[in-house]
Amino acid sequence: MPFIEHVSDADLERLALERVVPALQDFGFCYLDGVLGEVAGGEVLQQVIDMHQAGVLQDGRLVGSVPGVHRSSIRGDKIAWVSGMERGCEAINFLLNMIDKMIAVCASRLESKKIRERSKAMVACYPGNGAGYVKHVDNPNSDGRCITCIYYLNKDWSAKEHGGVLRIFPEGTSFVADIEPLFDRLLFFWSDRRNPHEVQPSFNTRYAITVWYFDSEERAEAKRRFKNLTDSSLKQSS
Repeated sequence: MPFIEHVSDADLERLALERVVPALQDFGFCYLDGVLGEVAGGEVLQQVIDMHQAGVLQDGRLVGSVPGVHRSSIRGDKIAWVSGMERGCEAINFLLNMIDKMIAVCASRLESKKIRERSKAMVACYPGNGAGYVKHVDNPNSDGRCITCIYYLNKDWSAKEHGGVLRIFPEGTSFVADIEPLFDRLLFFWSDRRNPHEVQPSFNTRYAITVWYFDSEERAEAKRRFKNLTDSSLKQSS
């Protein structure tokens, strides 16, 4: 599929060094607009719309449950996990490669993080019926996720009319940051307790793609904890 290289590798490196790294260090979050351009961004949007119309997106799951509390009162999105290598996901793969390049530049300059892998991409849709996601932290328990990246796909979006704002509550500050989910906007923020956030109710169909980048040492330790817990449970049940 022929994509226009909207931003060169040199431009990506410059953006990472001049915009993303300083903002993450000073504020804990950063967003960039116009990262793919109208053509490539439009291809990503069309592939996400195709997935939605084909019924690929399913209700987002919760880790654990609270008796008497329905899932939809906590999160109302529909999601699918993709690697980008699937048929019909070529534009999504193009996007992921671009984000990978930016994070690779950032990685050696951000704290003591050793970022060598990421999650699959979570393609998400809030269907526009007032669905949102209550205030939460992506990584409250040291599961390895250190940077959250969200790419928004919503043309002609009006926060006043459509809602759907991502509100970040930066730890230790008295302000909030409201990020509108505008088409071709890419958001970065720390995944841990520094950035509780919520998706406010959406009253129009709202699309986004999220990936999480892992700190390799924290991720390995989380896997060890899970294995030890699983082994212990198996011994107790045997």
